[in-house]
Amino acid sequence: MIDSVKVFAPASVANLACGFDVLGLALESPGDEIIARLNPTRIGLTISAITGDEGRLPWDIEFNTAGYAAHRFLEAIGQANLGIDLEIHKKMPFGSGLGSSAASAVGAVYAVGQLLGGEWSKKDLLPFAVLGEQQADGAYHADNVAPSLFGGIVLIRDNQTLDVLQLPVPGDLTVAVIHPQIEILTKEARSILSSSVPLRDMILQTGNMGSFLAGLYTNDYDRIHRSVMDVVIEPQRAKQIPHFYTVKSIAEKSGALGCSISGSGPSIFAFCRGPEHAEQLAQRMADVYSAHGIAVDVFSGSINHVGVQTIG
Repeated sequence: MIDSVKVFAPASVANLACGFDVLGLALESPGDEIIARLNPTRIGLTISAITGDEGRLPWDIEFNTAGYAAHRFLEAIGQANLGIDLEIHKKMPFGSGLGSSAASAVGAVYAVGQLLGGEWSKKDLLPFAVLGEQQADGAYHADNVAPSLFGGIVLIRDNQTLDVLQLPVPGDLTVAVIHPQIEILTKEARSILSSSVPLRDMILQTGNMGSFLAGLYTNDYDRIHRSVMDVVIEPQRAKQIPHFYTVKSIAEKSGALGCSISGSGPSIFAFCRGPEHAEQLAQRMADVYSAHGIAVDVFSGSINHVGVQTIG
């Protein structure tokens, strides 16, 4: 064991238009930083510091996504009484649709695992991180957790068994992301979704997802372009995000390979070719909100292939 460890867990984009709850990717930035320290004066896990969302996140480990995930992990390995201080440094917006709660849960379990010797693989840690995420939105799904943990683009074949697969990422594939500072909680965004899907939409959505996966494996950007389309979830959630279709239209006219809602929103992502294209497009997308007096965060660049990692 070591005395302390600091890790970075990246933000993520879930769904990727055609893969609701089963596709996600990791971003280079933003992300959360988690510090875990051994504390022989304590019994059990304690959250000793929260920055970035001090007034909104619970300090009780049973209600905090990071604390809950790490505590369940410690219980599973028979170390629940080990004195550990957990610091949570939020470096990304809350309720943004960028996997904020997932990043905290991932960072916490990974930090604790590294603190105790690092003998657990990321796959070993996945179920505990998903349990932490579940504390935030009530659903057991890994489309934010898995990419934040593993990096890259991830397919979750089945959320209950956490059968996940990292997918190939074409070398020129980049992403532009904007976050208009309008909060949409995942629980609320899930509550508005219909429990039934018309057969014709299911067929089209399934075809799009299969074609998107084929495009990744064959480096076929034209196929990716044709496939990044959501006929099921986006139409239901778009009404919660002002100016969404204006932004999407700009992205399409600017050569995006696809544009849709990131997770539950309000963040919006677009696939691009090359970092320059992503940077320019992200700014054009952000300008829509700036013109309406809405503050907006801008992120662009390559897909994060590493996932959570030790820093400092």
